[in-house]
Amino acid sequence: MLLTHRGCAPWSPPHPGEAAGIIPCGHTCLFQDPCPEACSATPCHIPSASGLRVTGQGRGQGGHRGQWEGHGDFYSQGQSPAPTKGPLAGTAAGTLALAPPGSQPATVLALPRPCHPTAMQGARVLLLLLLLGLRPRLALGIIPAEEEDPAFWNRQAAQALDAAKKLQPIQTAAKNLILFLGDGMGVPTVTATRILKGQINDNLGPETPLAMDQFPYLALSKTYNVDRQVPDSAGTATAYLCGVKANYQTIGVSAAARFNQCNTTRGNEVISVMNRAKKAGKSVGVVTTTRVQHASPAGTYAHVVNRNWYSDANMPAKALEDGCQDIAQQLISNMEIDVILGGGRKYMFPKGTPDPEYPTDAKQNGIRLDGRNLVQEWQAKYQGARYVWNRTALIQASQDASVTHLMGLFEPGDTKYDVHRDGIQDPSLMEMTEAALRLLSRNPKGFYLFVEGLAPSMAKDNKTYTSILYGNGPGFALSGVPRPNVSDAESRDPAYKPQAAVPLDSETHGGEDVAVFARGPQAHLVHGVQEQSFVAHVMAFAACLEPYADCNLQPSAAPTPTRTPTRTPTRTPTRTPTPTDAALPGPAAQLMLQLLTGALLLALLA
Repeated sequence: MLLTHRGCAPWSPPHPGEAAGIIPCGHTCLFQDPCPEACSATPCHIPSASGLRVTGQGRGQGGHRGQWEGHGDFYSQGQSPAPTKGPLAGTAAGTLALAPPGSQPATVLALPRPCHPTAMQGARVLLLLLLLGLRPRLALGIIPAEEEDPAFWNRQAAQALDAAKKLQPIQTAAKNLILFLGDGMGVPTVTATRILKGQINDNLGPETPLAMDQFPYLALSKTYNVDRQVPDSAGTATAYLCGVKANYQTIGVSAAARFNQCNTTRGNEVISVMNRAKKAGKSVGVVTTTRVQHASPAGTYAHVVNRNWYSDANMPAKALEDGCQDIAQQLISNMEIDVILGGGRKYMFPKGTPDPEYPTDAKQNGIRLDGRNLVQEWQAKYQGARYVWNRTALIQASQDASVTHLMGLFEPGDTKYDVHRDGIQDPSLMEMTEAALRLLSRNPKGFYLFVEGLAPSMAKDNKTYTSILYGNGPGFALSGVPRPNVSDAESRDPAYKPQAAVPLDSETHGGEDVAVFARGPQAHLVHGVQEQSFVAHVMAFAACLEPYADCNLQPSAAPTPTRTPTRTPTRTPTRTPTPTDAALPGPAAQLMLQLLTGALLLALLA
C-alpha cells in the first residue's frame, strides 16, 4: 500500500511488504493496491497506528454486496465466491473511504474493476481518496438531512427576501472604479468555480457563494462585434472599456475602422473610461495575467486595427510606412498610466536583448526592430518611476513611498498559469492587484483599476467526463478513436486538455450573453439585458466622467473599514471559516475593505 500526500507525520510500515507513507489529514491522498497475481497473498492493510478507520461498500462478482469497516486486514461481510482478503477482493465495483477518528469518511470516486486473480491478474487499481477536502458527496447521492426538510429552503428564501427588501441604491458618485474581467469566463465557469470553492472548504460545492455572488446587482451583456456574431476579446474590450461597439480584432477604434487597414485608424479613435479618469485627476492602473499588450488590457489605452500588432516586429511594412504605432509603443505614449503589471517584456526591448529571467533562451529575447528600449523611455518620463520583473521587487516597490509609477513585466509573453507559477519568482494575480491598490489608493481624488485574469461524472458510455467540456480546442479526439475515459488523476494533471468536439489550437470566444456583477455607487444601473458597451457608460456616469461630467452626484461618504460584509447563510459549515471564505469583493480583501464605500466594482465576464 502507498499513501502519498502533503503534510502530517510519517509512519513506518509495521508489516512486511508494506510501503512507508504519510498519515492523511485533510489533503488529497493516493491509495494504491499493488494487486499482484494472487490478491489474497497481499492483503490491503491499514495500520491501526495511523488512527484511520475504513468503510466501504460494493458488489461482489457473484452479485452479493460487501461492506467493510475497521482497520488492519479487513474482509467483505457479504458472501462472494472469491477470496475476500483485502477490501477490493471479489468486488466488481463499489466505494471505499478513509477518515480519521470522529470524522465522516470521505468517499472514493469509484472502484472501477475487480481485484481478483481470476478476473484481473497483475492489475493495478488506483483510487483517489479525498480526505476532508474535495469530496464528491453530492455526485454520489449523499444529501444533507436538513435539505430534505422544506423548512430549510423556506427559511433560506425568507432570509434572502428580507435582504432584498432592505437593498437600497447608493446614489452618490463613485470615487474609485474597479473592473474585474474574467476573459473567456462564462456562466458555466462561474458555476464550476463555485463548486470547486465549496469542496475546497469542505462543503458540497454548489451552495457556496463566490465573492461576486454577493454583488447585489446583475445584468447580462450582449457580446457580438459589429461585423461578427461571435466576437473576439479586442472588439469586446473596446465595447466595455470605451463604450462603443467595434469590429472583430480591432482595439480602441469605432466600427468605421477596418481590420488590418492602417489608413482607417486616424479619426476613428475612441477614448476609454480609464483615459477619461486620468484626465479627471484620478490615478489609473492595469493588472493582467496576459501580456500587457494583449487585446483586453490594450483596450484601456491603445487604438489599433489589428490586435496582433504587439510590437513593430509584428506589423507589416505598409502599416509602419502609413504611420501606425504598435501597441507596446502606445502603452508608454498614448496616456500616463500609473501602474502597469502583467507580461510582455519582449515587446519592450530591442531585438536580441537577453531576457533577465531566461538569459540563455534566445526565443525570449527582445524583438523590437526599431532599436528602442521602451522601458527606459517610460522610466525617463517620471521621476518616481520603477520597473520590476520579479515578485520580490514588486512587493518592495509597492511599499516604497517614493515610487509614483510602477511597471512590472513578469514574463516575455503571457504570465504563467497559476499551477505552473514559481511562487518565489512570479507574483500571483492577487499580489499584483494588492500592489496596484497600494499605489493607486494614495490619490485623494480616487483611481481607476482594470484587473484581468485568464469534478468527474459518468456518461452514457460509462466513461467519465469532466464538469467542463468545450465545443472546440486542443482536446479533440481523432475520428475513429473512441472518446477517452478520463481518470481523476489525469483530470488533475496541470497539462490536461479538456475534451473538445472540434480540433483547434485553442478554444475560441463564445457568442452567448455574459454576466455583469456590480456593487457600489450607481451599481443599480446594472440591470436587465444590455449591450456590452453599456458597461463603460455606467462606470463613466458613476464617477462623473466625460460625457457625464455634469452628473450632479454627491461625493461618496468616507470609508468605514471596520464594517465586515455579511452574506446570506446557507449550510452550517463543517469547520471554522477562514478569511478566504468571507464574501469579500476581490482577492486583495483586507485592502479592499478600506475602498468599498466610494468604489463602484464591476465583475465582468467576457
